[in-house]
Amino acid sequence: MACRRKKKLRPAEIMTMNLAFCDLGISVTGKPFAIISCFSHRWVFGWSVCQWYGWIGFFFGCGSLITMTVVSLDRYLKICHLRYGTWLKRRHAFISLILIWFYASFWATLPLVGVGNYAPEPFGTSCTLDWWLAQASLRGKVFVLSIMFFCLIIPVIVIVFSYTKIIAKVKSSAQEVANLDTSNQKNHTLEIKLTKVAMLICAGFLIAWIPYAVVSVWSAFGRPDSVPIEISVIPTMLAKSAAMYNPIIYQVIDYKCPCFRTAKTLQKSNSRVYTIHQSKRSIPSME
Repeated sequence: MACRRKKKLRPAEIMTMNLAFCDLGISVTGKPFAIISCFSHRWVFGWSVCQWYGWIGFFFGCGSLITMTVVSLDRYLKICHLRYGTWLKRRHAFISLILIWFYASFWATLPLVGVGNYAPEPFGTSCTLDWWLAQASLRGKVFVLSIMFFCLIIPVIVIVFSYTKIIAKVKSSAQEVANLDTSNQKNHTLEIKLTKVAMLICAGFLIAWIPYAVVSVWSAFGRPDSVPIEISVIPTMLAKSAAMYNPIIYQVIDYKCPCFRTAKTLQKSNSRVYTIHQSKRSIPSME
């Protein structure tokens, strides 16, 4: 569907496709290795593939989180600062994509060039960042702290800030929305529903990855044997399941909300349109 409509995709749709690409990428290029190793009860693909698997997981995971950070900022601008929301166009979305993948590539590639490392997980059936480097040297501590700060803490702060401001804005502007004409009320309603979808996606991702991050930091700066191997498996499996949440969210929202089954192309003067996929209904909206 996206290939057929690639010239008509709006910025929010482009970001959604990028999230789908991240989920597909990690599922196709990474998950098969972990599944086969789980059945074998050990990592069976050698050191080089371990490095590849670690890079793939970090690259697509970081790409997903930074994409959701950009989406949260987009929602924040559209709901809280309308003049900026209407300024954002397709070219800004493509520039954002370039920056997202450069950012993810930079941090994921550092361990391959000697800054950090990828290594097997404690239970031995998959590979990840070598968090235990923080136990070995000051350089390892700096690497682990940098990864946590730039690839988790900052994005999470931006996401939480954006959606907190959105919730506050929606509550404070309820009376203003009631005074709008019918067309603008529909536009506002659609923007709010799109924001709810983005919030659900971010919540699912963070619920999946935060426990893994906590266990990883504890392993890096606590006693190496303080986290039992049996316990460390649980947050790892939860994190690896993150790729399946988004399709479920999209399907549930698409089924429950007819406004997400939008139509072909809308014609409206002095206004841009937003479409998610083809159907017989169409709803005008503001970007």
